[in-house]
Amino acid sequence: MHKRMGEAVARVARKVNDTVENKTDSLDLANCKLMAFPVGIYKAMRSVTEGIHRISLANNELKSITSRFVTTFSQLTELNLAGNYLHRLPEEITSLLHLRAINLSRNRFRRFPEPLATVPALETIDLEENEITEVPADKLASMASLRSLNLRANPVGPDVRLLVRPLVPFDLLLSPEEPIPKA
Repeated sequence: MHKRMGEAVARVARKVNDTVENKTDSLDLANCKLMAFPVGIYKAMRSVTEGIHRISLANNELKSITSRFVTTFSQLTELNLAGNYLHRLPEEITSLLHLRAINLSRNRFRRFPEPLATVPALETIDLEENEITEVPADKLASMASLRSLNLRANPVGPDVRLLVRPLVPFDLLLSPEEPIPKA
């Protein structure tokens, strides 16, 4: 087990070093078995955080994202957090003024993460395969940049199905309704 952990740590270190040395605009830490964002990365990436525009933390074991993560990577345009155990986002997510796409599919959200409704540049929100039942339609309708909201495979209520154009100016993706079983 220690060998596997060591390999995982080494893989994360290699990916971070690659990003720093090559001054790339993205950091891919998907599939690294992370339970939290490693604090050491903040220091290791200090010189390049302003240039990071895309981060993938998909398919890890994250239960939360910290406000420090959000404020450190303030220039993000894309954030992929799919396949984790998240059920809420920090309020600081509203400070990501350039964020255009966020993938929160396959997490544990029971409610729509309302701080996203005030992220000005957000165009795409993927919340497929969560446990969301209600959506703040009024807040979503006021999101000027939103183009697509994916709520497939969520137990959304029938009122959400009524949100069609022109009520909402974006594409709302829902799973087909289950037929009502006959008694």
